[in-house]
Amino acid sequence: MMKLLVVLSALVAFSECFHKIPLIKGKTARQDLQEKGLWEEFRKQYPYNPMAKFVQDGSEAMTNDADMSYFGVISIGTPPQSFSVVFDTGSSNLWVPSVYCSSQACKNHKKFNPQESSTFKWGSETLSIQYGTGSMTGHLAVDNVEVGGITVHNQVFGISRTEAPFMAHMASDGILGLAFQSIASDNVVPVFDNMIKDRLVSQPLFSVYLSSHSDQGSEVIFGGVDSTHYTGQISWIPLTSATYWQIKMDSVMINGNVVACAGGCQAIIDTGTSQIVGPTSDINNMNAWVGASTNQYGEATVGCQNVPSMPEITFTLGGHAFTIPSSAYISNSYGSCRTGFGGGNSNLWILGDVFIREFYAIFNTQSKQIGLAKSV
Repeated sequence: MMKLLVVLSALVAFSECFHKIPLIKGKTARQDLQEKGLWEEFRKQYPYNPMAKFVQDGSEAMTNDADMSYFGVISIGTPPQSFSVVFDTGSSNLWVPSVYCSSQACKNHKKFNPQESSTFKWGSETLSIQYGTGSMTGHLAVDNVEVGGITVHNQVFGISRTEAPFMAHMASDGILGLAFQSIASDNVVPVFDNMIKDRLVSQPLFSVYLSSHSDQGSEVIFGGVDSTHYTGQISWIPLTSATYWQIKMDSVMINGNVVACAGGCQAIIDTGTSQIVGPTSDINNMNAWVGASTNQYGEATVGCQNVPSMPEITFTLGGHAFTIPSSAYISNSYGSCRTGFGGGNSNLWILGDVFIREFYAIFNTQSKQIGLAKSV
């Protein structure tokens, strides 16, 4: 397994320091299953629903991991035990596998051992997070968590006892949620909230850069913004709900025509989903406009030779227009070109990595705004 180094980079900008965590783009669970020829059978047995993470069921946060791909390294405990985690703006809990887990997914991932940490304490609650293709169950615990040179003391997190079968195909060990406490399972205070409360970051914001050029170079920055990753002005969009990072989307346009989100809709900026996901009817219309053919599973493909001549797509968010080219929304895998659009059974949209790779994203928890600027 590739070992990542988490480094603390002290970049001086307006006398502020911020903390960078390198991210690696790994295979998604979907890609791993596809390579092994298991995806078709797997999704028949476990129907894939990319909207699952945004449906609340009582106090249990719901998420979905089949398309998570960017992950970095954190450590937990004393002495530190290292884990690769997805930094997910679409969920709010931190959890990692544990030595008490016997699921197949725990056999090929690093496991946290409470007995090896002198600062570990058991929490009082069990933890259950529902996934689009299964569930994770476990127990809450308390220990020190180090993220990019920042140590959060007495952070509540989850350690798994069971994990869904598809999680055996995840590149990362666990998930670190960066959404709001209001959607956290068991009302756990998220890691970044504790960073702010303990004054461990100079600003109450974090920013995400997803490189479109290689598997390396992506990063999440706690407490600051790196201006070398974007060009032009930052457009600030107010949240419509401080649960997920949810904003108003005015429309989706192709060649001057509104092809989706007519009359406005709600969208979530989500680093934990690779695709752009929307209502099935809208997604089908977008795929038709770009000349894609959709199969029975909602996956749309195009002739790879057509990609250079395919149209741009403009997403208008809070009155600001953000345009992505065909090279951004088409992926070429083993000679097959597929659009990065997925249909869901909700009116809610997810603007995932296909979108975020084009725009540097800044998440301000205090002003409850998202800033977007053209990535470079």
